[in-house]
Amino acid sequence: RIFHLYFLASAFIFLVFAELFASLILIPYIARHKRFKKNVILLGAGVLGQLVYDKIKNLPGYNVVGFLDDDVEKANYLNGKYLGGINEIESLLSKPNLEVDEIIITLPLDNENMIRQIVEVAEKNCVSVKIIPSYHKLFLSRNTVLGQIDGLPVINFRNEKLSYLHNRIIKRLFDIIFSLFVLLTIFPFLFLFSAIGIKLSSPGPIFFKQKRKGYRGKPFVCYKFRTMHVVPQEIADKLQATPNDPRKFKFGHFLRKTNLDEFPQFINVLKGEMSVVGPRPHPIYLDEKYDDLIREYNVRFFTKPGVTGWAQVNGYRGETKDPELMRKRVEHDIWYIENWSFWLDI
Repeated sequence: RIFHLYFLASAFIFLVFAELFASLILIPYIARHKRFKKNVILLGAGVLGQLVYDKIKNLPGYNVVGFLDDDVEKANYLNGKYLGGINEIESLLSKPNLEVDEIIITLPLDNENMIRQIVEVAEKNCVSVKIIPSYHKLFLSRNTVLGQIDGLPVINFRNEKLSYLHNRIIKRLFDIIFSLFVLLTIFPFLFLFSAIGIKLSSPGPIFFKQKRKGYRGKPFVCYKFRTMHVVPQEIADKLQATPNDPRKFKFGHFLRKTNLDEFPQFINVLKGEMSVVGPRPHPIYLDEKYDDLIREYNVRFFTKPGVTGWAQVNGYRGETKDPELMRKRVEHDIWYIENWSFWLDI
């Protein structure tokens, strides 16, 4: 125990000093000395080329030698960094007084022969090549991730952690274990308590069942303890509950206020229709309404809906008449999908 205590304390101190050394001494030192920098030529002086230049010009380890582009007019706004046309790449690399370590291609990728020739010329002169896809307008506001499918390069528009099988298995195992624990321990007593309260308060079934959209937008029947007087299903499906809803009975108000009415959804979790944590499922009429108002609304269906979610623990829960509040809820749901981890669920 003493060893572990000393080890953890010394490791923490070491990491703090290592971080301070890197940020205050090592990185500024690298930024000042040319021998630690890559000499880079950018092929393409368009919008993407300018964007790449703005991002790397102040990064430690990079020195932008200049641009190559066939559009000579662009030379006027390149601050003396214009080196010539694309076809001059071979003569440029052969100059003894010009040292180039890397070429970054920011040109449209529709001319495969030209790209292939540039790569051949660069590698012949011992210069490495990187290609930045010319879809920057699509990617700038997105959490894009590079991957591969059996060697084929793939750009994922979203970092969907739960698209990986091992993550889905971990999440499903957690859902099964947790929902079984709830259903075998807490739920029987809660069911008895709720059933008596509901039956004494209002005639009708104990459970309220309603179709909701689940994973990939497929509908499923969501279970709740009934908290309102029985009304025709077509009315229940199109009216969102409000804080002072006249349809609620007194015991139902208590169930709603304490969120105990949501506990039957652990049956949905065990069945695999929901997860313990995920975007909350909405009535289908709300999904159809906000699908037209919020562009990324349906991204919520990239994972299973949850008994609770990241939006709910951040306060975006309950009635959602205001489209801006729903937009915030959707933003939190998408953040959860893109940043999922087992510990985040815990």
